[in-house]
Amino acid sequence: MPGKTIIALLYDFDKTLCAQDMQNYAFIPSLGLAPGDFWKIANDFGRQEKMDGVLAYMYTMLQEAERRGLSLTRQSLNRCGRSISFFPGVTDWFERIDRCGELLNVQVEHYVISSGLREIIDGSAIAGAFKEIYASEFYYNGEGRPVWPRLAVNFTAKTQFVYRINKGVLDVSDDKTLNDSMPDDSKRVPFTSMIYLGDGLSDVPCMKMMRAYGGQAIAVYQAVNRRGVENLLRQGRVDFIYPADYREGTELEVTVKNIIRKMAVSHQLSEENIRQLRTIQRA
Repeated sequence: MPGKTIIALLYDFDKTLCAQDMQNYAFIPSLGLAPGDFWKIANDFGRQEKMDGVLAYMYTMLQEAERRGLSLTRQSLNRCGRSISFFPGVTDWFERIDRCGELLNVQVEHYVISSGLREIIDGSAIAGAFKEIYASEFYYNGEGRPVWPRLAVNFTAKTQFVYRINKGVLDVSDDKTLNDSMPDDSKRVPFTSMIYLGDGLSDVPCMKMMRAYGGQAIAVYQAVNRRGVENLLRQGRVDFIYPADYREGTELEVTVKNIIRKMAVSHQLSEENIRQLRTIQRA
């Protein structure tokens, strides 16, 4: 597609940009529970009721808050986001990657695709870096209380948001345009201009999309999940694996910048091919 290249970086959130599940930092402690205890309640409930795991944890958040008389609002969940501690280098990562894109005359966009909670992400120090945040979210009544899931993003549902970014149909309520037929050369962000960063099995559906359609998939790891991430590389489910260290000069940063350079050059060559074909057709 003619015009400036758009390169999209798609991120999982929990254990990709921060070390723990986002609820662990402030929300669960506000209940007086240890993270392990909360997640056991949520997971046991989900298995017992044969419920989607994301809906089960969202319901458990509401029930446990009500049981303890905790006032739960969008604002209180936003405040929980302030407590999130990110991996080294994350807070200035986006500015550095954007600057790399500017030097290459490409437009870099950042997106979150997470099974975590949007309200918490919105309150975090990095929320402003993203063009769009796709994450689970509550619907709030007139009193500002969460009463129903507005969006639930489980592991396989993540892939629909990759398609939304691909087509430029970012509004989750717009299914018609998303499903309309669209020529590949008119899609806003080709799969070949996407980089997905995740941390493990929950990201495999999106990572497989990247591998199948010409994008790039990167898995980051902490010591606790290094072996599982290494298995993803052995199985051909990701292109690269690195420690979850986003600081300047790390192998992760160098590789992402090299991928952006490769994508920029590929776009330039494609544009040159189109230019030559048009010249011949006019002759």
